[in-house]
Amino acid sequence: MTPRENFGSRFAVIMAMAGSAIGLGNIWRFPYMVGEYGGAAFIVVYLVACFVLALPIFFAESIIGRRGRADTFGSMQKLAPGTGWRWLGLLTVLSPIIILSYYSVVGGWSVEYLFKSLAFDFTGPDARIDGFFGHFISSVWEPIIAHTLFIALVAGIVLGGVKKGIETFTKICMPVLFVLVIVLVFYSLSLPGAGKGIAYLVKPDFSKLSAQAAAAALGQAFFSLSLGVGTILTYASYIRADENILTSGVATAASDLFFAILAGFAIMPAVFAAGIAPGTGPGLVFETLPFIFNRMGTAIPWLSALVAIIFFLTILVAALTSAISMMEVGVAYLSEEKKLPRWRAVLYITVFAWVVGILCSLSFGPLANVHILGNNLFDFLDKLCSNWMLPLGGFLFTVFCGWKMSKADVYDEFTNGGTKNRNLFRPVYFLIRYFAPIGILVVFVSALLFS
Repeated sequence: MTPRENFGSRFAVIMAMAGSAIGLGNIWRFPYMVGEYGGAAFIVVYLVACFVLALPIFFAESIIGRRGRADTFGSMQKLAPGTGWRWLGLLTVLSPIIILSYYSVVGGWSVEYLFKSLAFDFTGPDARIDGFFGHFISSVWEPIIAHTLFIALVAGIVLGGVKKGIETFTKICMPVLFVLVIVLVFYSLSLPGAGKGIAYLVKPDFSKLSAQAAAAALGQAFFSLSLGVGTILTYASYIRADENILTSGVATAASDLFFAILAGFAIMPAVFAAGIAPGTGPGLVFETLPFIFNRMGTAIPWLSALVAIIFFLTILVAALTSAISMMEVGVAYLSEEKKLPRWRAVLYITVFAWVVGILCSLSFGPLANVHILGNNLFDFLDKLCSNWMLPLGGFLFTVFCGWKMSKADVYDEFTNGGTKNRNLFRPVYFLIRYFAPIGILVVFVSALLFS
């Protein structure tokens, strides 16, 4: 039997987990939320939310994963044999595969836009920006081909295994990702009129802090760290016994927040410099910013083209690092529970995500009139996972760690056998048992109310 792989170093652990956490939401959602909910005031609330909600859940998943030393299903079987908790493991195998299916469609958009940038389609004199995004996603073959390329890239990385695939990719690409976004920050800040974008992000406005803003901070903290979906648990099962869970968690959260803030300074000053109202979601990345690149290209075309290439390369890398963690959850389950060779497990997950992703892609075009509970397939799966499956998974993980596992086992994992973090165990354990479940319920209710 092939020995179970582990990450080779603390740096590898942090890069892999940060890669799972850092995704498109850091780029198209966080900057807009900061500006709309009070700038620096919102960041303070978000930091509190990270420490009292996101990190305790992160620790809970890490403790379960390293203690179980198996995939999400196998960890539940080992730690609570003969109980219904195994169904939580199965839920968190299914949810990341569903997310991967439609996330890969968006990843395909980043592939297409990178190719368009390399061809100078956004900055040339004959560039056609208006309506391009709507025309592209509503077409049949182009988005499917892009989706296929993206899911193939993900499969190729995961096929390499934990060390040669995931660890190698994230150790190289995560530092590159930060370098790329820092380059974009310097360019964005150099634009005339960028000061308004800076003020939008950092000027504290406590009058905007409301119950909705607090709920938004809790929700962003929860979703940003890739919680409730089994990716952190699966990665934690590859962590060595001597690794400090506290250090890994804090470093992951800090990397995620730092990248999100950098993304804000890379995007919003450029948006304001172009005189465009700030927005959020895919429209910000795939409609507003290409328009900005085109407008800036009239002055220095080659520089604007280079910035467009760097930006969409950043988008692609961010999407890939999150997607590989989602695929790994299902691959680990099939490899360990069904005893499939890794290549076959990767193939099965890839084919499933590819087929469902094709249907999601077509829901913007030929299948646009097919609705489930009033939503096309893409939006239905997004809401199913974001509003229901992820909060449920996070809630049950904290309940399992805080109430089902023995306190001695939780203490042993968090403190590395009583050698580290002993003084912090009691407050962290309290947050896992009491505050985190309540916080997740707040996220769940607010998502239903404000979505």
